[in-house]
Amino acid sequence: SERKVPRLKRLKMPEVLVNIPKPPKPKPSTQSPSRPQSDEKVDRQGRPAPGAGGGGGGRDNRRGRKVIYDRHQDSGRFGDRRRGKKRNKRQHTSQPTPVTVPKAEKRILKIEDTISVANLAKQMSVKATEVIRKLFDLGVMATINHTLDMDTIELVAADFGFTVQSVAFDLETFLNQVDDDAIEKAGRAPVITVMGHVDHGKTSLLDRIRSSRVAVKEAGGITQHIGAYKVETNTGSEVVFLDTPGHEAFTAMRARGAKATDVVVLVVAADDGVMPQTIEAINHGRAADVPIIVAINKMDKVGADVDRVRRELAENNVVVEEWGGEVSAVEVSAKTGQGVDDLLELLALQAEVMELDAATGCDARGLVIEARLERGRGAVATMLVQKGTLRKGDYVVAGEVYGRVRAMMSDRSKELLEAGPSTPVEVTGLSGIAASGDQFYVTPDEKSAKAIVDHRVTKAKERKAAQTTKVSLDNMFEQMEAAAQKDLNIIIKADVHGSAEALKQSLQRLVHADVKVRVLHCAVGGVTESDIQLAAASGAMILAFNVKPENKGKRLAEDMDVEILPFSVIYDAIDHVMAAMEGLLEPIIEEIVHGHADVRAVFHIAKAGSVAGCYITDGKMFRNQKMRLTRGEEVLWTGGCSSLKRFKDDVPEVATGYECGISLEGFRKFREGDLIECYEVKKTPRKLELPKTYRPAAESE
Repeated sequence: SERKVPRLKRLKMPEVLVNIPKPPKPKPSTQSPSRPQSDEKVDRQGRPAPGAGGGGGGRDNRRGRKVIYDRHQDSGRFGDRRRGKKRNKRQHTSQPTPVTVPKAEKRILKIEDTISVANLAKQMSVKATEVIRKLFDLGVMATINHTLDMDTIELVAADFGFTVQSVAFDLETFLNQVDDDAIEKAGRAPVITVMGHVDHGKTSLLDRIRSSRVAVKEAGGITQHIGAYKVETNTGSEVVFLDTPGHEAFTAMRARGAKATDVVVLVVAADDGVMPQTIEAINHGRAADVPIIVAINKMDKVGADVDRVRRELAENNVVVEEWGGEVSAVEVSAKTGQGVDDLLELLALQAEVMELDAATGCDARGLVIEARLERGRGAVATMLVQKGTLRKGDYVVAGEVYGRVRAMMSDRSKELLEAGPSTPVEVTGLSGIAASGDQFYVTPDEKSAKAIVDHRVTKAKERKAAQTTKVSLDNMFEQMEAAAQKDLNIIIKADVHGSAEALKQSLQRLVHADVKVRVLHCAVGGVTESDIQLAAASGAMILAFNVKPENKGKRLAEDMDVEILPFSVIYDAIDHVMAAMEGLLEPIIEEIVHGHADVRAVFHIAKAGSVAGCYITDGKMFRNQKMRLTRGEEVLWTGGCSSLKRFKDDVPEVATGYECGISLEGFRKFREGDLIECYEVKKTPRKLELPKTYRPAAESE
């Protein structure tokens, strides 16, 4: 029988669920009918997707994971993804990429003094290889880390269409931005520079003026470093003197003196006249654009000729007032004191005419005249204050050194608390040895001084790194010639910076095609162990100018066989270096022919071997000279003569027209018709011509 399935009873809905209000109908949308308007998940035909609910959740059958849909999202995001990708790709490819043209103001490169190749390429938005290729076209071998100077930067940037604008920090402009017109000024003493030829009496004249015996202490009668002195005239006015060396080797020191001076006193010996150093001093005075006053010295000597001095000065465009010119001249004698008061009066009058003044209410600034290193005091600098007031305790910057003024001493060893314009002082407390001729400035504090020095040191290193090597045939030939030269290595140690610099420049002027002077190290102070080790490693000689080696240094120099040469006069050191250069030169080889002999017979002797019977055609044949045997146009043998005989007697020489027997060392195959030549090889040492500017005067002061 069939099994009957019971029917289920229909359940009644609760009244709470039956009375639920219906949701309002959605408003008609203006969107395309292809996109669904509801929040439900639908398929491509607009039908509800499997598992789609009224905003709750459903299952993504393609990925097999539960997906939660936000009913507040735009329902259009569920459109055809593939079709949307194609449409986006079509829109993307239809629009070409615009070409960016930089504006005119963006074609300007703002660069400091130097820049590397990599940074330059980055600022121009080009590859570094293109910049390196352009540098190679300009003859500069560079790498990506190479530092370029401003001139090279401008050339490269111009090829890429850029202009360069320098934004470097100008330190000197920053330091000189003080308005001098707004500061109270007062009269100052004139600065007088004494110039002239060596041994013409400059230091003796200044010694007479200062009433002291400074000249007695100077070696060889020559001032070894610049001294600054302040003296008071009979009228009560003050005058500052700079005593500069008169030797031509001290050109740089004399130039620094002329830079700081107001008036040049040109000392000319009445018995010697105008010399090369005198002309050099005249040129320095004209270059500094300062008035020149001639002091005709040594009027007490018998051979004094004032007219000769005036004539030679006129030949160099220095016409004195007695000959209708504008240059004042005074006849003086440093030995007797003749005309010294007249010279001081003339200097005071010249200072009144010039109306010299300087600001006193500002920070001090001026020039470093000299610098040295003293045991117990450290670095000592002789400074000339040009404007402002220098006080004890001020922070000073001079070149690449800085420090606080611990002590100030006058030229008479008197301690000072402050120094005004035109005052020479000795200052201690600097961090190192300042270079002669550097300007010094007073800064507000130590931090500012250190920042300025660090900036200068950094820029100096960048400028040194920016030195590039040009590729050219001339440069290649110069390098080949330099490789063939012999080097004379020298280390210079001196008591003061000016003397060390003057000696270095003098040695660098000794130029020869076959040998050159290389100054490996030049510094102030005694000879240290490191100097000796450097000399031993490089085969250099040490020139100790007014300094001595330390105790350990002496023993180390003896152990390492290093030569330390002490000097107190610069031209003595120059003479020694020139002699050492001559020793490195190859001698001049000269061949002197003494005579010729024809071989007319050949004799074979048991003990002596083969002997050539010869006839002297010209000159003489010497037994102790060299012989050369030629057969036709070919030289068969060259060497010494073992025997020279007349008949059976040994003779030292045989003259023209005589017969003789000749035996040659190591040669036996004589033939009739051979030619024997007697000659001598003479070696002449080569000499370096001493420049006239180095020759001192024959007579001393």
